[in-house]
Amino acid sequence: MTRPITAGVDGTEESLAALDWAAREAVRRGLPLRVVHAWRYAEALATADRDTQHGWVSEGVSEAVRVVSDRHPGLTVTTDVVEGGAAHALAGAVAEAEMLVLGSRGHGPVLGFLLGSVGQQVIAEASRPVVLVRAGDEPAAEAAGRDVVVGQHGGPEDSAAALRFAFETAAARGAAVRAVRAWTLPPVFAYSPGSLKLLDDAGGLEPYEKQALTDALQPWRERFPEVPVAEHVEMGSAGQVLLSTAGRAQLMVVGRRAHRTAVGARIGSVAHGVLHHAGCPVAVVPHE
Repeated sequence: MTRPITAGVDGTEESLAALDWAAREAVRRGLPLRVVHAWRYAEALATADRDTQHGWVSEGVSEAVRVVSDRHPGLTVTTDVVEGGAAHALAGAVAEAEMLVLGSRGHGPVLGFLLGSVGQQVIAEASRPVVLVRAGDEPAAEAAGRDVVVGQHGGPEDSAAALRFAFETAAARGAAVRAVRAWTLPPVFAYSPGSLKLLDDAGGLEPYEKQALTDALQPWRERFPEVPVAEHVEMGSAGQVLLSTAGRAQLMVVGRRAHRTAVGARIGSVAHGVLHHAGCPVAVVPHE
């Protein structure tokens, strides 16, 4: 089954930038584009019945789609205008998509097309990658010379989904991958005879971390031999180290393992920090 790239739009500048980004990515990957808009009937507008309001909403979405279709004449675009809550509409859309693309205001409580906890819930529970795009994002930012940056941690399997997404995206764009691994000194009580032997065999903490990154990247280098790869290992918190590379990134890719709390699903602190502070688009990829 061919999955579309799906863009959530609500008429804001951020969501229109996300729509443009999604259209370019769909063209690069040879996939169709699906545009989803959720709306609610406003009873306060006594002079406009449900059909009239639906017509207004549909026309606004159609105009945004016309602009994208004019830019990409060969692109197949479908549109869904859904009455109801945004969370419900996007939950259904992301399950059927190659990826979901939303607008993001970055700093502050608003994440894309959705307000507050709804946006975080969609990202935390999505079974497919979710890409957040800022207003003002331009195709020039995808020019050669900027990397697809991806965070890697743990063993080869821990970041496999994020690495796959990064390499696939870089291959479609003719870009390089910059793989970033951050490390910190473990607490004294974390040491064990086994871990000490591993560190001794590797020659110390930093060589151990470098080898771990090299090992995680090896299968993806073999699968995508045409993609140049740079390895970046640095001591520090994962969020800070990733953000230090954002200035030369055309896309930042982070893995996501959702955390359940009493008030619902929450994304991890690294993904949360990158989403709010990286100036480039950010892809949040669920762990397999």
